Amino acid sequence: MSRLGRSAYITFVEGSTVQQVSLQDVKEKINHYIDMVNKTAKQLDWEYNNAAFPYTIVEKPEARGQWLYLQGKDSKLYKYILVGVGSRQIEKKAAQPKTDADEETSSVSTPTQEHYIQITLTEESTHGDKGKANEFCKHLGKEYKAQVQLFNDRVMYYNPRK
Repeated sequence: MSRLGRSAYITFVEGSTVQQVSLQDVKEKINHYIDMVNKTAKQLDWEYNNAAFPYTIVEKPEARGQWLYLQGKDSKLYKYILVGVGSRQIEKKAAQPKTDADEETSSVSTPTQEHYIQITLTEESTHGDKGKANEFCKHLGKEYKAQVQLFNDRVMYYNPRK
């Protein structure tokens, strides 16, 4: 890809099925996704699984349970996608009604932890990697009913909203 590595985020928000995950949880979702495409491949009687998920999962000891990477099986089409979990401190604004009836409500900021899954494309990643990463981000967003920020900064909401 011509640009340096970019990231997409699956953020756990109000209405998500969980508020945080471990890398092991994400790995289980990856394996569930692989099982789904394998079943589809069997139904179609076609090696769809190699086209739908052309990666192997690689974990390094130095990652200490914080990240793993997906390595492409066909190095001409697919290289690497990094997958990690993390959290960040955000200011959450909430409306606070005033006690005096004549005044309007004010907003109060409270610091809170926001947990996320980060999908990163490396400098070596291909356009094929970006397409597969977008597809996988959307899948995780649906599974977790989370907010997904894609590589192009587009935000998709899979969480129930008021």
